[in-house]
Amino acid sequence: MALSACTTFNSEKIDYKSAVKAPTLEVPPDLSQLTRDTRYNVPGSVVSANALQAGQNAPAASGAQTVVSSVGDVRIERVGNERWLVIQRPADKLWDPVREFWLENGFVLVQDDAKIGIMETDWAENRAKLPQDIIRSALGKVFDSLYSTGERDKFRTRLERKPDGGTEIYITHRGMIEVYSTQQKDSTAWQPRPADTELETEFMRRLMVKLGLSQEQSQAAAASVQAAPAAPSARMDTVNDAPVVLLDEGFDRAWRRVGLALDRTGFTVEDRDRSRGIYYVRYVSPEEQKAKGFFSRIFSPGGEASAPVKYQVQVRSEGERSTVSVLTTAGAPETSANAKRIVRVLTDDLK
Repeated sequence: MALSACTTFNSEKIDYKSAVKAPTLEVPPDLSQLTRDTRYNVPGSVVSANALQAGQNAPAASGAQTVVSSVGDVRIERVGNERWLVIQRPADKLWDPVREFWLENGFVLVQDDAKIGIMETDWAENRAKLPQDIIRSALGKVFDSLYSTGERDKFRTRLERKPDGGTEIYITHRGMIEVYSTQQKDSTAWQPRPADTELETEFMRRLMVKLGLSQEQSQAAAASVQAAPAAPSARMDTVNDAPVVLLDEGFDRAWRRVGLALDRTGFTVEDRDRSRGIYYVRYVSPEEQKAKGFFSRIFSPGGEASAPVKYQVQVRSEGERSTVSVLTTAGAPETSANAKRIVRVLTDDLK
């Protein structure tokens, strides 16, 4: 039985230990590698690097202010609840340091593909959350594996090249928690828990140190861009019988938020076309995943997963209004039950 632990986040108490070196099986999606093709143009216009930079530092028309804290060639930015790093270095020069960063913090990487700019850790446990009682002090070194926080975390890092030669780095968290599955409390099951945005920010701060900042500089930078409350702006609707997400935001912010939502909800975006506003993903329905015993396999290998289905997630904008829809591989509106599930998942995360 898992031992309860304090859930209050403490930036000084992080000590991760990876669960296993096993292939992961995610829910809802299961995604396969797609062809890489990195594109940067905003739909309907040609944007220079200087113009794009100016646009990023300007207040959003929807009222959300872009907050920037910069030290040297590293800065952290925030719009609403979204935060990310901007480094004025090419992505190929950052890949190895970022990879070393996660390994040094006790994680095992289950995805490590520089071509598409995505790396993902295995599920890991923050051992610093374990209670430091007298019994564990006496027996912990011998029976430490018997202690568990009942929580697991994994992190996805996405590097996106900027047209001016710099790089944007996004870090997203996913969590699982072990809960009793019967009234008798004689068995447990793993279920998703909400993403921890403060934990994401803490790892961004630590990555800033890895990239050359001092502890004091990174702490000041992270503190200056604390998240501000944002009014819900996402709602689910139907257009021509197809499910969509409606956002009261312009393209730049909608594109970024949808990318973060796909990362947090388990979609590995292995191709994206910003000029057309499209993320390319693959999906396996929760029913198919459940039939394969998802929770029993999350920390251990198993049989073959069901073949995923390709979809396109498109962001289209008119002024300060954006529509997010699911398309088939041919680019036609998707009206299936899977499309409704995907739109519902994205809507819940974007609220």
